[in-house]
Amino acid sequence: MARVAPLSGFPEWLPGGRVVEEHVLDVMTSTFQLYGYAGLQTRAVEPVESLLSKGETSKEIYLLRRLQATDDEAGESQLGLHFDLTVPFARYVAENSGKLTFPFKRYQVQQVWRGERPQDGRFREFTQADIDVVAPGELPAHYEVEVPVVMAAAFERLREIGVPPVRISVNNRRVAQGFYEGIGIADVDGTLRVIDKLDKIGPDRVVTALQTEVGATEQQARACLELASITATDASVADQVLALGVRNPLLEQGLHELVALVEGAAAQVPGVVVADLAIARGLDYYTGSVYETTLLGHENLGSICSGGRYDSLVDDGTHTYPGVGMSLGVSRLVSRLLRESIVRPTRAVPTAVLVAVVDEDTRVRSDDVARRLRARGIATEVAPVAAKFGKQIRHADRRDIPFVWFPSTADEPGDGEVKDIRSGEQVAADAGTWTPPEADLRPQVVPGG
Repeated sequence: MARVAPLSGFPEWLPGGRVVEEHVLDVMTSTFQLYGYAGLQTRAVEPVESLLSKGETSKEIYLLRRLQATDDEAGESQLGLHFDLTVPFARYVAENSGKLTFPFKRYQVQQVWRGERPQDGRFREFTQADIDVVAPGELPAHYEVEVPVVMAAAFERLREIGVPPVRISVNNRRVAQGFYEGIGIADVDGTLRVIDKLDKIGPDRVVTALQTEVGATEQQARACLELASITATDASVADQVLALGVRNPLLEQGLHELVALVEGAAAQVPGVVVADLAIARGLDYYTGSVYETTLLGHENLGSICSGGRYDSLVDDGTHTYPGVGMSLGVSRLVSRLLRESIVRPTRAVPTAVLVAVVDEDTRVRSDDVARRLRARGIATEVAPVAAKFGKQIRHADRRDIPFVWFPSTADEPGDGEVKDIRSGEQVAADAGTWTPPEADLRPQVVPGG
Protein backbone atom coordinates (compact mmCIF):
# COMPACT_ATOMS: atom_id res chain seq x y z
CA MET A 1 0.00 0.00 0.00
CA ALA A 2 1.35 3.42 -0.97
CA ARG A 3 2.23 5.76 1.86
CA VAL A 4 -0.34 8.49 2.42
CA ALA A 5 1.19 11.92 1.82
CA PRO A 6 0.52 14.42 4.64
CA LEU A 7 -1.67 17.42 3.87
CA SER A 8 0.14 20.53 5.07
CA GLY A 9 -1.63 23.19 7.07
CA PHE A 10 -4.12 20.87 8.78
CA PRO A 11 -2.67 19.96 12.20
CA GLU A 12 -3.50 16.61 13.75
CA TRP A 13 -1.94 16.18 17.18
CA LEU A 14 -0.88 12.85 18.59
CA PRO A 15 -2.88 11.84 21.71
CA GLY A 16 -0.36 13.50 24.04
CA GLY A 17 -0.60 16.72 22.04
CA ARG A 18 -4.36 16.59 22.28
CA VAL A 19 -4.06 16.33 26.08
CA VAL A 20 -2.04 19.57 26.02
CA GLU A 21 -4.56 21.29 23.74
CA GLU A 22 -7.49 20.23 25.92
CA HIS A 23 -5.73 21.55 29.02
CA VAL A 24 -5.10 24.93 27.35
CA LEU A 25 -8.76 25.09 26.33
CA ASP A 26 -9.94 24.10 29.82
CA VAL A 27 -7.88 26.91 31.37
CA MET A 28 -9.08 29.42 28.80
CA THR A 29 -12.79 28.58 28.93
CA SER A 30 -12.90 28.32 32.73
CA THR A 31 -11.23 31.74 32.99
CA PHE A 32 -13.69 33.22 30.50
CA GLN A 33 -16.55 31.82 32.57
CA LEU A 34 -15.12 33.35 35.75
CA TYR A 35 -15.60 36.76 34.11
CA GLY A 36 -19.16 35.98 33.03
CA TYR A 37 -18.66 35.05 29.37
CA ALA A 38 -21.23 32.59 28.00
CA GLY A 39 -20.23 29.91 25.51
CA LEU A 40 -21.74 29.59 22.06
CA GLN A 41 -21.00 28.19 18.62
CA THR A 42 -21.96 29.47 15.19
CA ARG A 43 -22.22 27.77 11.81
CA ALA A 44 -19.04 27.12 9.84
CA VAL A 45 -20.17 28.95 6.68
CA GLU A 46 -21.19 32.50 5.82
CA PRO A 47 -22.19 34.17 2.55
CA VAL A 48 -19.04 35.10 0.67
CA GLU A 49 -20.17 38.71 0.24
CA SER A 50 -20.30 39.05 4.04
CA LEU A 51 -16.79 37.63 4.42
CA LEU A 52 -15.39 39.84 1.64
CA SER A 53 -16.75 43.01 3.25
CA LYS A 54 -14.45 42.75 6.28
CA GLY A 55 -11.02 43.70 4.95
CA GLU A 56 -8.36 42.14 2.75
CA THR A 57 -9.51 38.54 3.06
CA SER A 58 -10.37 37.45 -0.49
CA LYS A 59 -7.31 35.21 -0.82
CA GLU A 60 -7.98 33.55 2.53
CA ILE A 61 -11.53 32.31 1.96
CA TYR A 62 -12.28 28.68 1.16
CA LEU A 63 -15.40 28.42 -0.98
CA LEU A 64 -18.01 25.78 -0.30
CA ARG A 65 -19.95 23.94 -2.98
CA ARG A 66 -21.34 20.50 -3.63
CA LEU A 67 -19.48 18.37 -6.16
CA GLN A 68 -22.77 17.57 -7.88
CA ALA A 69 -24.57 20.87 -7.47
CA THR A 70 -27.91 21.12 -9.26
CA ASP A 71 -29.07 23.92 -11.53
CA ASP A 72 -31.42 25.08 -8.78
CA GLU A 73 -28.45 25.68 -6.51
CA ALA A 74 -26.53 27.69 -9.08
CA GLY A 75 -28.41 30.88 -8.27
CA GLU A 76 -27.95 30.59 -4.51
CA SER A 77 -25.52 32.79 -2.59
CA GLN A 78 -21.98 31.45 -2.65
CA LEU A 79 -20.90 30.22 0.77
CA GLY A 80 -17.42 30.29 2.29
CA LEU A 81 -15.86 28.79 5.39
CA HIS A 82 -15.36 31.47 8.03
CA PHE A 83 -11.78 32.75 8.39
CA ASP A 84 -12.34 34.09 11.93
CA LEU A 85 -15.05 33.98 14.60
CA THR A 86 -15.77 37.72 14.84
CA VAL A 87 -17.64 38.03 11.55
CA PRO A 88 -20.00 35.10 12.27
CA PHE A 89 -20.47 36.39 15.82
CA ALA A 90 -21.53 39.77 14.44
CA ARG A 91 -24.09 38.08 12.22
CA TYR A 92 -25.31 35.94 15.15
CA VAL A 93 -25.87 39.01 17.33
CA ALA A 94 -27.71 40.84 14.55
CA GLU A 95 -30.02 37.85 13.99
CA ASN A 96 -30.69 37.24 17.70
CA SER A 97 -30.58 40.76 19.12
CA GLY A 98 -34.18 40.52 20.34
CA LYS A 99 -33.38 37.42 22.38
CA LEU A 100 -30.09 38.46 23.97
CA THR A 101 -29.44 40.40 27.18
CA PHE A 102 -26.90 43.22 26.80
CA PRO A 103 -24.09 43.82 27.33
CA PHE A 104 -23.68 40.37 25.79
CA LYS A 105 -20.44 38.61 26.72
CA ARG A 106 -19.55 35.42 24.90
CA TYR A 107 -16.68 33.04 24.39
CA GLN A 108 -16.42 30.76 21.39
CA VAL A 109 -14.05 27.88 20.59
CA GLN A 110 -14.22 26.61 17.01
CA GLN A 111 -12.28 25.67 13.92
CA VAL A 112 -11.61 28.36 11.29
CA TRP A 113 -10.11 28.10 7.80
CA ARG A 114 -7.70 30.37 5.95
CA GLY A 115 -6.14 29.78 2.55
CA GLU A 116 -2.65 30.94 3.45
CA ARG A 117 0.77 29.35 3.03
CA PRO A 118 1.40 26.90 5.88
CA GLN A 119 4.47 27.67 8.00
CA ASP A 120 5.55 27.63 11.61
CA GLY A 121 2.47 28.48 13.66
CA ARG A 122 0.30 29.17 10.60
CA PHE A 123 -2.28 26.68 9.41
CA ARG A 124 -5.10 26.40 6.91
CA GLU A 125 -7.40 24.88 9.52
CA PHE A 126 -6.97 25.75 13.16
CA THR A 127 -8.74 26.28 16.47
CA GLN A 128 -9.49 29.74 17.82
CA ALA A 129 -10.79 30.77 21.23
CA ASP A 130 -12.53 34.16 21.22
CA ILE A 131 -14.11 36.49 23.75
CA ASP A 132 -16.25 39.48 22.81
CA VAL A 133 -18.55 41.99 24.49
CA VAL A 134 -21.23 43.87 22.54
CA ALA A 135 -23.93 46.35 23.55
CA PRO A 136 -26.53 48.36 21.64
CA GLY A 137 -25.72 51.97 20.82
CA GLU A 138 -22.80 52.51 23.19
CA LEU A 139 -20.25 50.18 24.75
CA PRO A 140 -18.62 51.42 27.98
CA ALA A 141 -14.89 51.97 27.57
CA HIS A 142 -14.02 49.81 30.58
CA TYR A 143 -14.70 46.71 28.47
CA GLU A 144 -11.69 47.68 26.36
CA VAL A 145 -9.70 47.16 29.55
CA GLU A 146 -11.54 44.03 30.66
CA VAL A 147 -10.94 42.01 27.50
CA PRO A 148 -7.12 42.04 27.59
CA VAL A 149 -7.23 41.61 31.38
CA VAL A 150 -9.25 38.41 30.96
CA MET A 151 -6.75 37.05 28.44
CA ALA A 152 -3.85 38.02 30.69
CA ALA A 153 -5.50 36.21 33.61
CA ALA A 154 -5.87 33.04 31.52
CA PHE A 155 -2.22 33.14 30.44
CA GLU A 156 -1.15 33.70 34.05
CA ARG A 157 -2.85 30.42 34.94
CA LEU A 158 -1.03 28.68 32.08
CA ARG A 159 2.28 29.73 33.60
CA GLU A 160 1.65 27.09 36.28
CA ILE A 161 2.46 24.38 33.70
CA GLY A 162 5.48 26.19 32.27
CA VAL A 163 3.97 28.35 29.52
CA PRO A 164 6.10 31.52 29.21
CA PRO A 165 4.62 34.90 30.17
CA VAL A 166 3.01 37.09 27.52
CA ARG A 167 3.11 40.73 26.55
CA ILE A 168 -0.12 42.29 25.30
CA SER A 169 0.76 45.22 23.03
CA VAL A 170 -2.03 47.76 22.57
CA ASN A 171 -2.73 50.76 20.40
CA ASN A 172 -5.75 52.82 19.39
CA ARG A 173 -6.83 53.23 15.78
CA ARG A 174 -7.99 56.78 16.51
CA VAL A 175 -4.43 57.70 17.46
CA ALA A 176 -3.16 56.41 14.13
CA GLN A 177 -5.99 57.88 12.07
CA GLY A 178 -5.78 61.28 13.78
CA PHE A 179 -2.01 61.39 13.31
CA TYR A 180 -2.14 60.34 9.64
CA GLU A 181 -4.86 62.87 8.89
CA GLY A 182 -2.91 65.49 10.85
CA ILE A 183 0.13 65.09 8.58
CA GLY A 184 -2.02 65.07 5.42
CA ILE A 185 -2.38 61.36 4.57
CA ALA A 186 -5.83 60.60 3.17
CA ASP A 187 -5.65 56.81 2.78
CA VAL A 188 -5.76 55.84 6.46
CA ASP A 189 -6.76 52.19 5.95
CA GLY A 190 -4.03 51.68 3.37
CA THR A 191 -1.47 53.22 5.71
CA LEU A 192 -2.58 50.98 8.57
CA ARG A 193 -2.22 47.89 6.38
CA VAL A 194 1.33 48.88 5.44
CA ILE A 195 2.33 49.69 9.04
CA ASP A 196 0.86 46.33 10.08
CA LYS A 197 3.63 44.69 8.01
CA LEU A 198 6.46 46.54 9.77
CA ASP A 199 7.75 43.48 11.63
CA LYS A 200 7.67 41.40 8.45
CA ILE A 201 9.23 43.73 5.87
CA GLY A 202 11.23 46.24 7.95
CA PRO A 203 11.21 50.07 8.09
CA ASP A 204 12.87 50.76 4.72
CA ARG A 205 10.35 48.71 2.78
CA VAL A 206 7.53 50.27 4.81
CA VAL A 207 8.69 53.74 3.73
CA THR A 208 8.76 52.60 0.11
CA ALA A 209 5.34 50.94 0.38
CA LEU A 210 3.79 54.03 1.94
CA GLN A 211 5.04 56.10 -0.98
CA THR A 212 4.05 53.68 -3.75
CA GLU A 213 0.84 52.20 -2.32
CA VAL A 214 -0.57 55.09 -0.29
CA GLY A 215 0.90 58.10 -2.06
CA ALA A 216 2.69 59.47 1.01
CA THR A 217 5.73 61.67 0.71
CA GLU A 218 8.98 60.45 2.21
CA GLN A 219 8.60 62.97 5.03
CA GLN A 220 5.10 61.70 5.80
CA ALA A 221 6.31 58.10 5.65
CA ARG A 222 9.15 58.85 8.08
CA ALA A 223 6.68 60.53 10.43
CA CYS A 224 4.54 57.37 10.38
CA LEU A 225 7.61 55.36 11.34
CA GLU A 226 8.36 57.76 14.20
CA LEU A 227 4.85 57.24 15.54
CA ALA A 228 5.21 53.47 15.20
CA SER A 229 8.44 53.49 17.24
CA ILE A 230 6.73 54.76 20.41
CA THR A 231 6.16 52.36 23.33
CA ALA A 232 5.28 52.94 26.98
CA THR A 233 3.70 51.23 29.96
CA ASP A 234 2.03 54.35 31.36
CA ALA A 235 0.58 57.77 30.47
CA SER A 236 3.92 58.91 29.07
CA VAL A 237 2.81 57.43 25.74
CA ALA A 238 0.65 60.54 25.21
CA ASP A 239 3.57 62.89 25.88
CA GLN A 240 5.74 61.03 23.38
CA VAL A 241 3.09 61.26 20.65
CA LEU A 242 2.32 64.92 21.24
CA ALA A 243 6.05 65.67 21.14
CA LEU A 244 5.92 64.85 17.42
CA GLY A 245 4.05 68.14 16.95
CA VAL A 246 0.81 66.86 15.39
CA ARG A 247 -2.55 68.08 16.74
CA ASN A 248 -5.91 66.62 15.80
CA PRO A 249 -9.15 66.11 17.83
CA LEU A 250 -9.34 62.43 16.85
CA LEU A 251 -5.70 61.94 17.85
CA GLU A 252 -6.36 63.46 21.26
CA GLN A 253 -9.45 61.31 21.79
CA GLY A 254 -7.46 58.22 20.88
CA LEU A 255 -4.63 59.14 23.27
CA HIS A 256 -7.13 59.62 26.10
CA GLU A 257 -8.58 56.16 25.43
CA LEU A 258 -5.15 54.57 25.10
CA VAL A 259 -3.91 56.02 28.39
CA ALA A 260 -7.10 54.83 30.14
CA LEU A 261 -6.52 51.33 28.74
CA VAL A 262 -2.86 51.13 29.78
CA GLU A 263 -3.46 52.51 33.26
CA GLY A 264 -6.60 50.43 33.82
CA ALA A 265 -4.84 47.22 32.81
CA ALA A 266 -1.75 48.04 34.89
CA ALA A 267 -3.92 48.18 38.01
CA GLN A 268 -5.13 44.61 37.43
CA VAL A 269 -2.34 42.81 35.54
CA PRO A 270 0.83 44.84 36.17
CA GLY A 271 3.54 44.66 33.54
CA VAL A 272 1.55 42.72 30.93
CA VAL A 273 -0.14 45.42 28.82
CA VAL A 274 2.17 47.79 26.91
CA ALA A 275 1.28 50.66 24.59
CA ASP A 276 2.99 49.98 21.25
CA LEU A 277 2.09 52.33 18.42
CA ALA A 278 3.39 49.94 15.77
CA ILE A 279 0.32 47.75 16.37
CA ALA A 280 -2.12 48.42 13.54
CA ARG A 281 -4.25 45.30 12.82
CA GLY A 282 -5.02 45.04 9.10
CA LEU A 283 -8.75 44.26 9.21
CA ASP A 284 -10.98 47.19 8.33
CA TYR A 285 -13.59 46.74 11.04
CA TYR A 286 -11.45 47.85 14.01
CA THR A 287 -12.17 51.42 15.13
CA GLY A 288 -10.65 51.91 18.59
CA SER A 289 -8.33 49.87 20.78
CA VAL A 290 -6.35 47.09 19.08
CA TYR A 291 -4.38 44.29 20.74
CA GLU A 292 -1.62 41.85 19.84
CA THR A 293 -0.10 39.28 22.17
CA THR A 294 3.36 37.72 22.00
CA LEU A 295 4.86 34.85 23.94
CA LEU A 296 8.01 36.19 25.60
CA GLY A 297 11.08 34.37 24.35
CA HIS A 298 9.14 33.24 21.29
CA GLU A 299 8.54 36.54 19.52
CA ASN A 300 9.39 34.93 16.18
CA LEU A 301 6.07 33.11 16.41
CA GLY A 302 4.29 36.43 15.94
CA SER A 303 1.03 37.36 17.61
CA ILE A 304 -0.79 34.45 19.25
CA CYS A 305 -3.78 36.48 20.43
CA SER A 306 -5.16 39.65 18.86
CA GLY A 307 -8.30 41.74 18.49
CA GLY A 308 -9.77 45.14 19.11
CA ARG A 309 -12.74 47.48 19.28
CA TYR A 310 -15.29 47.64 16.46
CA ASP A 311 -18.17 50.12 16.34
CA SER A 312 -20.12 49.27 13.19
CA LEU A 313 -19.47 45.58 12.51
CA VAL A 314 -22.77 44.49 14.13
CA ASP A 315 -25.93 46.04 12.69
CA ASP A 316 -29.44 44.51 12.71
CA GLY A 317 -30.92 47.23 10.52
CA THR A 318 -32.29 49.18 13.49
CA HIS A 319 -29.43 49.37 15.96
CA THR A 320 -25.67 49.26 15.82
CA TYR A 321 -23.91 47.13 18.42
CA PRO A 322 -20.35 48.24 19.12
CA GLY A 323 -18.10 45.57 20.56
CA VAL A 324 -14.61 44.62 21.60
CA GLY A 325 -12.90 41.25 21.59
CA MET A 326 -9.77 39.15 21.36
CA SER A 327 -9.02 35.91 19.57
CA LEU A 328 -6.47 33.33 20.71
CA GLY A 329 -4.86 31.16 18.05
CA VAL A 330 -5.01 27.94 20.07
CA SER A 331 -3.36 25.80 17.38
CA ARG A 332 -0.55 28.31 16.96
CA LEU A 333 0.15 28.34 20.69
CA VAL A 334 -0.08 24.57 21.08
CA SER A 335 2.17 23.93 18.07
CA ARG A 336 4.96 25.94 19.73
CA LEU A 337 4.40 24.34 23.15
CA LEU A 338 4.76 20.89 21.59
CA ARG A 339 7.56 21.64 19.12
CA GLU A 340 9.79 23.21 21.76
CA SER A 341 8.75 20.70 24.48
CA ILE A 342 7.76 23.64 26.67
CA VAL A 343 5.12 21.47 28.33
CA ARG A 344 4.35 17.77 28.28
CA PRO A 345 1.51 15.47 29.33
CA THR A 346 2.10 13.01 32.15
CA ARG A 347 0.47 10.40 29.93
CA ALA A 348 -1.29 10.29 26.59
CA VAL A 349 -4.31 8.21 27.63
CA PRO A 350 -7.00 8.94 30.23
CA THR A 351 -6.67 5.43 31.68
CA ALA A 352 -5.41 5.24 35.26
CA VAL A 353 -5.88 1.50 35.78
CA LEU A 354 -5.48 -1.58 33.61
CA VAL A 355 -7.34 -4.57 35.05
CA ALA A 356 -5.45 -7.75 34.23
CA VAL A 357 -7.22 -10.88 32.97
CA VAL A 358 -6.26 -14.22 34.53
CA ASP A 359 -7.85 -16.21 31.71
CA GLU A 360 -10.69 -15.70 29.27
CA ASP A 361 -13.06 -17.84 31.34
CA THR A 362 -12.78 -15.39 34.24
CA ARG A 363 -12.73 -12.14 32.21
CA VAL A 364 -16.11 -11.35 33.75
CA ARG A 365 -14.38 -10.82 37.12
CA SER A 366 -12.01 -8.30 35.54
CA ASP A 367 -14.96 -6.57 33.85
CA ASP A 368 -16.72 -6.30 37.22
CA VAL A 369 -13.71 -4.64 38.88
CA ALA A 370 -13.45 -2.19 35.95
CA ARG A 371 -17.18 -1.40 36.13
CA ARG A 372 -16.97 -0.55 39.84
CA LEU A 373 -13.89 1.64 39.36
CA ARG A 374 -15.50 3.52 36.46
CA ALA A 375 -18.65 4.09 38.54
CA ARG A 376 -16.43 6.08 40.90
CA GLY A 377 -14.90 8.18 38.11
CA ILE A 378 -11.66 6.23 37.68
CA ALA A 379 -10.76 5.71 34.01
CA THR A 380 -10.19 1.98 33.60
CA GLU A 381 -9.43 -0.50 30.85
CA VAL A 382 -9.48 -4.29 30.86
CA ALA A 383 -6.47 -6.06 29.34
CA PRO A 384 -7.09 -6.96 25.67
CA VAL A 385 -5.86 -10.55 26.05
CA ALA A 386 -5.24 -12.97 28.93
CA ALA A 387 -1.47 -13.10 28.45
CA LYS A 388 1.11 -13.67 31.15
CA PHE A 389 0.99 -10.94 33.76
CA GLY A 390 4.43 -9.71 32.71
CA LYS A 391 3.13 -9.02 29.20
CA GLN A 392 0.03 -7.29 30.58
CA ILE A 393 2.23 -5.05 32.74
CA ARG A 394 4.38 -4.20 29.72
CA HIS A 395 1.20 -3.36 27.78
CA ALA A 396 0.22 -0.91 30.55
CA ASP A 397 3.73 0.55 30.61
CA ARG A 398 3.70 1.20 26.84
CA ARG A 399 0.42 3.06 27.22
CA ASP A 400 1.67 5.02 30.27
CA ILE A 401 -1.07 3.48 32.46
CA PRO A 402 0.29 3.82 36.01
CA PHE A 403 -1.62 1.02 37.80
CA VAL A 404 -2.37 -2.65 37.07
CA TRP A 405 -5.11 -4.42 39.01
CA PHE A 406 -4.82 -8.17 39.53
CA PRO A 407 -8.31 -9.53 40.29
CA SER A 408 -8.75 -12.24 42.89
CA THR A 409 -9.78 -15.74 41.88
CA ALA A 410 -13.05 -17.34 42.91
CA ASP A 411 -11.31 -18.97 45.88
CA GLU A 412 -9.73 -15.76 47.16
CA PRO A 413 -11.42 -13.09 49.27
CA GLY A 414 -11.69 -9.46 48.20
CA ASP A 415 -11.18 -7.83 44.82
CA GLY A 416 -7.47 -8.52 44.40
CA GLU A 417 -4.37 -6.36 44.42
CA VAL A 418 -3.31 -3.19 42.62
CA LYS A 419 0.27 -2.45 41.59
CA ASP A 420 1.95 0.88 40.87
CA ILE A 421 4.14 -0.29 38.00
CA ARG A 422 6.47 2.71 38.40
CA SER A 423 7.46 2.03 42.02
CA GLY A 424 6.63 -1.66 42.14
CA GLU A 425 4.46 -1.20 45.23
CA GLN A 426 1.57 -3.70 45.30
CA VAL A 427 -1.27 -3.73 47.87
CA ALA A 428 -4.59 -5.43 48.46
CA ALA A 429 -7.44 -3.18 47.32
CA ASP A 430 -11.21 -2.89 47.25
CA ALA A 431 -12.71 -1.64 43.97
CA GLY A 432 -15.39 0.17 45.97
CA THR A 433 -12.96 2.31 47.99
CA TRP A 434 -9.49 2.39 46.39
CA THR A 435 -8.57 5.60 44.59
CA PRO A 436 -5.30 6.52 42.87
CA PRO A 437 -3.45 9.65 44.00
CA GLU A 438 -4.97 12.88 42.65
CA ALA A 439 -2.01 13.41 40.30
CA ASP A 440 -2.63 10.01 38.69
CA LEU A 441 -6.40 10.19 38.43
CA ARG A 442 -6.27 11.82 35.02
CA PRO A 443 -3.52 13.08 32.65
CA GLN A 444 -1.76 16.23 33.83
CA VAL A 445 0.18 18.81 31.82
CA VAL A 446 3.50 19.73 33.41
CA PRO A 447 6.59 21.74 32.44
CA GLY A 448 8.62 19.99 29.75
CA GLY A 449 12.26 19.10 29.74
